Amino acid sequence: MSRTGKEEITAMEIAVQSFNNKLNNHGLSLYVQSHGKDPMLAAAAAEKLIKENNVTVIIGLETWELAAPVAEIGTRARVPVLSFTAPSITLPLSALRWPFLAQMANNDSEQMTCIAAIIRSYGWKKVIAIYEDETYGGDSGKLAVLIEALQDTGSEIEHTLVLPPISSLSNTKEVMQEELMKLLSLESRVFVVLKASSVMTIHLFEEAKNMGFMGRDSAWIITDKITTYLDSFNTSIISSMAGVLGIKTYYTENSSEYESFYGQFKQVFRKKYEDEDNFEPGIYALKAYDAIQIITEAMEGMVNTNISSKQLSEKILSRNFTGLSGEIQFERGMLSQNPTLRIVNVVGKKYKELDFWLPSFGFSRSLVNEETEHDGNTAQGLYGQVTWPADLNQVRNPKGWAMPTNARPLIIGVPGRTSFEKFVKVKNESNQNEEPEGYCIGLFKMAREVLGYDLPYKFVQHFSTYDDLVRCVHNKTFDAVVGDITILANRAELVEFTQPYAESGLSLIVPAKSEESARMFMKPFTWEMWMATGAMLIYTMFIVWFLEHRSNPEFEGTWKTQIGTAMWFTCCSLFSAHRENVRNNFTRIVVIVWLFVSLVLTSSYTASLSSMLTVNKLKVNVTDIEFLKRNNLKVGCDRDSFVRNYLVDVLQFKSENIKTINSQDNYIGEFEKKHIAAAFLELPYEKVFINNYCKKFSATTPTYRFGGLGFMFHKGSPIAMDFSKAILTLSENGELKDLEEKWFAPSPECSTGVTDNRTERLRLHSFWGLYIISGATSTICFFLFIIKIIKDQYRSNTSPRNNSIWSKAIRLAKVIYQGQQINFAIDQTRPQLPEIVGRGSSRWKYSSPDAAENHEAASSEAADVEMLYIPGG
Repeated sequence: MSRTGKEEITAMEIAVQSFNNKLNNHGLSLYVQSHGKDPMLAAAAAEKLIKENNVTVIIGLETWELAAPVAEIGTRARVPVLSFTAPSITLPLSALRWPFLAQMANNDSEQMTCIAAIIRSYGWKKVIAIYEDETYGGDSGKLAVLIEALQDTGSEIEHTLVLPPISSLSNTKEVMQEELMKLLSLESRVFVVLKASSVMTIHLFEEAKNMGFMGRDSAWIITDKITTYLDSFNTSIISSMAGVLGIKTYYTENSSEYESFYGQFKQVFRKKYEDEDNFEPGIYALKAYDAIQIITEAMEGMVNTNISSKQLSEKILSRNFTGLSGEIQFERGMLSQNPTLRIVNVVGKKYKELDFWLPSFGFSRSLVNEETEHDGNTAQGLYGQVTWPADLNQVRNPKGWAMPTNARPLIIGVPGRTSFEKFVKVKNESNQNEEPEGYCIGLFKMAREVLGYDLPYKFVQHFSTYDDLVRCVHNKTFDAVVGDITILANRAELVEFTQPYAESGLSLIVPAKSEESARMFMKPFTWEMWMATGAMLIYTMFIVWFLEHRSNPEFEGTWKTQIGTAMWFTCCSLFSAHRENVRNNFTRIVVIVWLFVSLVLTSSYTASLSSMLTVNKLKVNVTDIEFLKRNNLKVGCDRDSFVRNYLVDVLQFKSENIKTINSQDNYIGEFEKKHIAAAFLELPYEKVFINNYCKKFSATTPTYRFGGLGFMFHKGSPIAMDFSKAILTLSENGELKDLEEKWFAPSPECSTGVTDNRTERLRLHSFWGLYIISGATSTICFFLFIIKIIKDQYRSNTSPRNNSIWSKAIRLAKVIYQGQQINFAIDQTRPQLPEIVGRGSSRWKYSSPDAAENHEAASSEAADVEMLYIPGG
């Protein structure tokens, strides 16, 4: 008989004796029937008890495989059955199928959720599940529940180790070794033992320890069924389980009822089983005691000794009290309240209790779910300090992975042939012992130093495509690949990538020539800008001439002379080099504003032209991908990369128009021979290429982006996560940039600012405000000057004002141009033959139509004409 069976019998005997003393109308008799672990024998034993002993209630059954057939027998015989277990998954309509069954347990969902939370908190991505198949080939319900719980945390079952029933083994040790050998090829070292008999558990952990599965990077978790064995195992067995985490159904030991029961149990158990070392009652002993109490309470109040089985079953299922094992209340034949769990850790000769697992809350230090602790975040992990296998002083948590050792270093594949050797370069193809070099190799070594733990490794050259390297990691030929591997969706399904260390995208490389020309000086301004500047120059010239020619001798002369002087003055003001003086205040205002506009224009022009002449721009003939496809031009790409398939499948290039190229230098020859019109390179390669051939080629901004470049590891590998953190650390502290500058420094001719980025030309919309200010100032000064002239004229004119509007307009125009005012109000009886000669002009005169014939008469009467000289300004 197992230790658990002994505890159950002892507890029930104590309960029967205690309750018989209290019952007035009924007495309890206890019949014990051994059935081993065989469900068929259990069903036969139940049927025998019902027929021969006329039992009223059947109690016990530690596994659902035993409880299910007994429940069938009890239903047919209409005998209540109290089982100490429940199915892992709540079965639909189970209450209708087994109306006489009372399950003093819950399903396994809460327990598996707790285990999944532990796995998640330590970042373990892959798990090995182990269980003993006591149903001879039947699937474990616990396994299905665990798989579902792990899916919610992002982890998965890598392998399931199904152990045969211990009763079927003749050489348990040999079989156990054979089964555990299957796990050596797996990298996961997180083991969850779902269920096993006590004997199987002993053999499992002894052989696991001997075969190295209890190493410092291993983690073992056991369910409550196996945790109950810890109280009965001796010290030698416990030592082989050191570091194991266990799940235990919590029950209080502080109540007076428990203390009373504990005293009786210890005394009776020690007397009956002197060979046992431990006298502590387990959870099944407490359930056995509570089962008797349920029956006793159901029978109390029944006066008739002929008890109806249906009535007794209803009474049992309606019980609601707090027993030694916890809250007892049934709902649809099962306990209605989810259990409170306790995480324990095997240490030394015993185990220590760590955290509580509270339903719908998570890990907690105490039974009070204080949300201030972690707001119910189950990802935070255990609060208690865990002692892990093989290292009692281990500070860091186990990786849960078969970590490399000096005896078995990390096998790292390296691309043997690369188009751009600055990333990875194999020095000697025939010598595997000579380490490669390059940017990727340097980055790997720097990241390895940041890991915080030793990582033995060995580089292995591999001369094949990058997709073949991915398959080598997936099938575990290599543990990892270090190189310029592009992260793609289909690759990420097979392997684990690190954080990208370089951006990736598809760039178009095309031949280019310098954009310098004899008309470069025209490029800083757009043609609209040139037109607007010219128009503003002419308008300002006219205003300056108009304001100055009447009073400034330097603006006198013939029409050609005046126009030339005004234009010379305005153009020279662009450079502050004019020598003519201005006398009119209005002119000074116009010139000041124009000088400001000139200063802004010349400064902007000079800066833009300097940029264009300093930065050598490149002009390309191929503009985009559609141009290449439309003209059926050939393009080049790397030999071993995924780019060729991408060009055909995604960008719809014809396969015959794509040429694969082996190395960086071969691209130059293919371009010079006109074999290709363009090349498609990933962004990191494009930067290297342009850094060396910036004078001859231009690159477009990547339109099609990918996941970047990264290192590859096995799926779920924690080393990949550690390298990701290391790469981020190197990036944040600037070491990654220093490494890039070391390997990807531009050539001397490309380090002087050569670029294919076009300098922005100066456009009208950037200066229209200045033009409006200048034009408005000139216009306002023009009209103010006109108004001043008109006011001065009419202030000095005292003659009658009966001239026509046309005559006044003509006279005003002459005054504006010549600086004189004429009074047309003359005696109409005498001929009007005045000759008016304006100041500063010997060619512009005014005379009456018959002036030639009556010159003498006009001269004699000239005294009758009023002459008024109006000075300029």
